[in-house]
Amino acid sequence: MSSEAVGRHMPPVVTLDDLTAMMAADEHHRYEISPEGVLSIMPPPGYAHAIIATRLMLWLAQGGVPADRVAQAVGLRIPGRHGGVGGRIPDLVVWSKEQADGVWLPVADVLLVIEIVSPGSEGVDTVTKRSEYAAAGIPQYWMVDQDQAQTVTMHRLDGGHYAVRATMPLAWVLNTDPAEHDLG
Repeated sequence: MSSEAVGRHMPPVVTLDDLTAMMAADEHHRYEISPEGVLSIMPPPGYAHAIIATRLMLWLAQGGVPADRVAQAVGLRIPGRHGGVGGRIPDLVVWSKEQADGVWLPVADVLLVIEIVSPGSEGVDTVTKRSEYAAAGIPQYWMVDQDQAQTVTMHRLDGGHYAVRATMPLAWVLNTDPAEHDLG
């Protein structure tokens, strides 16, 4: 089913269950919703995006982060400031402990969320998601640009907002130990 066909059957208020059904019906797009109800439809990530995610997953695993505490493209239940609930699908998530299976997991045990910024998602990744993840209390948020250096900007939660802790090329990050970044 196409995103156009999914859109024709869109309920007036979209829930996380609706998003799950939409993704099951449309294998060509990812669906996310902000806690305020703003729907985002994105194409699947490209090859360069996938390679960056794979490199980071391998780095985390080789650095001792257990496989059951890190995942690619899993849904997170994002609580809103006014009682709404959104659903975001970060590129990588690191938890403090193993999670129960589910489509939209809670953020309570999340240590780090990583978003790889794709063309067209800059505003959502650098402003909207950063604000939502901070409001949800996620301790760290890293953004990886797909520029030549694959620049990683590491944010740490500071009083309800993220402060930039470091900015460096991905190659430099991969030459550190994940333990140096307070990943539990």
